[in-house]
Order: sequence, then C-alpha cells, then structure tokens
Amino acid sequence: MEVLDLQNKRILVTGGAGFLGKQVIDQLVKAGADKAKITVPRSSQYDLRTMPACQEVVQNQDIIIHLAAHVGGIGLNREKPAELFYDNLMMGVQLIHAAYQAGIEKFVCVGTICAYPKFTPVPFKEEDLWNGYPEETNAPYGVAKKALLVQLQSYRQQYGFNGIFLLPVNLYGPEDNFNPNSSHVIPALIHKVHEAQKQGAKQLPVWGDGSPSREFLYSTDAARGIVMATQKYNDSEPVNLGTGYEITIKDLVELICELMEFDGELVWETDKPNGQPRRCLDTQRAWEYFGFKAEVEFREGLKNTIDWYRQQAG
Repeated sequence: MEVLDLQNKRILVTGGAGFLGKQVIDQLVKAGADKAKITVPRSSQYDLRTMPACQEVVQNQDIIIHLAAHVGGIGLNREKPAELFYDNLMMGVQLIHAAYQAGIEKFVCVGTICAYPKFTPVPFKEEDLWNGYPEETNAPYGVAKKALLVQLQSYRQQYGFNGIFLLPVNLYGPEDNFNPNSSHVIPALIHKVHEAQKQGAKQLPVWGDGSPSREFLYSTDAARGIVMATQKYNDSEPVNLGTGYEITIKDLVELICELMEFDGELVWETDKPNGQPRRCLDTQRAWEYFGFKAEVEFREGLKNTIDWYRQQAG
C-alpha cells in the first residue's frame, strides 16, 4: 500500500478550528505533516458558501480535508432544515469544484452517518447508502452531504480528480459542542445531567422513549482514521469510520448518570422524536482499505468527555 508522505505537503483543513478539526491537525502532525504548512480558513474571514472564498482558500494547497459543516442534533435539524441543506451543499460543491480547478492533489471529504436510509439493515454497509431515503429529521443535512459523494465520484470518472469520501458515525469527546440548542446526544445529555445536579433536581427529562440505538466514535479515533485515509486510500467507494459497538439511548443515559453520579428518575418524553431507529456501522472496509480500527473503549472515552466538561463548566 503506497503511503502519501505528508512532510512537505501544504494542507488545508476546513473546520480545522472545531472539535474534530483540532484532533485532525494533531494527527496530521503525528503522521509527519509540518504544522506551519497546515492552513485553517476561519469562517469570519471566508464564507465557504461563496465561490470566490472557495477559490481563494484552495490556492497553493496540495491536500484539502473538508470537515467544515453546519450541523447539530435533532432540535436544530427540525428548526433549520433549509439552512442545513443549503449551507452544507454549497460549501462542499463549490470547494470540490474550486479544488479540481486549482489542480489539488487530494481531496478528503468527511460526510455523515445521517446520509444512510432511515431503515438500513444493521450493521450499515456502504453499499446500502442508496437503498432508501434518510430519516426525516436529518434528511436535508444527510442528502446535502451525500450529493458530495456523487460529485467526487463523477469528478474522478471524468477528470481523474482524486477525492475520497468518509462516513464517520456520531462523534464525541472533549471540546465537543455542549450548547443545548445545537449539540448532539452525548454532550446534550452530559450538559443536562450537570444542570440537574446543580439545581438539585430529582428528575431528568429525556427526548424519545430510549429505544433507538447509536454508535459513537471518539474524536481522536475519528481523526486518526481520517489521516490514515488521507495517506493510504485513493478510490471512489465511500468508507465508514466507526467502532461497530452499538448502545441504546436508554443504556447511554443510564451510563452517563452512573459516571456522573446522578441518581434521579429518568422521565421519557415520548412526544419528542426518537430519530433513526438504529445506527451501527460495518467497519470492515476501513480495516481492509487503510488499516483503521477504533482504539478508545466507550466507557473510557465517555469518562474523558465528562471530566473535560466538568473542568470547563466549573
């Protein structure tokens, strides 16, 4: 397997200042990249939904890792579906096109598990990606991201452009977004339990009925997988990044309560949406194509995330 030497490469990481982005930059440096040659375009300076901004940021780069996304949990997906569709589609489509025009050597696009059909056989295999429509609450985001896979495949076919597409499962870890209005399930629950403890509450309301299952990938593992794919994978097939370990929301809430020592009663708000019934990935392709396997055990990763949050929250 030929390994791309990152030593002298100029690498653009969109979303590089974010939760996953910081970890990706750390892993790039560990893999031999020169930190001085890694560029992170900030949204305050570059609106990547516009073509001129995309054309400007890709200049003089060798590799682009596209992590930037407008993203959130079920609440945000229900409230702003149009923004999530438009922002993610426009950012990705124009950045890929600008990268192709600029002769970029390698484009790494990070997609989303939300692209899978609502009722996908578990574990999700990459070939099932087109066998149905995504779960309604996050379909606009999922479809926008999935369109980028089609774009990369067609640009490879017509132009020989080397773009790859990765599908990480739900991420978690220190420095995640803990804002209750836009966070995903793990940070949202940690924040909720922390607030309940602060207020001395004896009950904890939780959305849904606890039956859906989810798989979670620790942010450092995800970043390592992305960098391994950047170095070793050059093909059109999408690749899952995950652990293959599935946990129900009910068990997840109970585990967070146990780790945070909250012994109040759980109140399931069954009028609120559950989201996709099950999510668990087949991770064989990542292992076969570029040797990636997750390393951080879930309980340990969750404890690290809680410890980091408590230090920040005080």
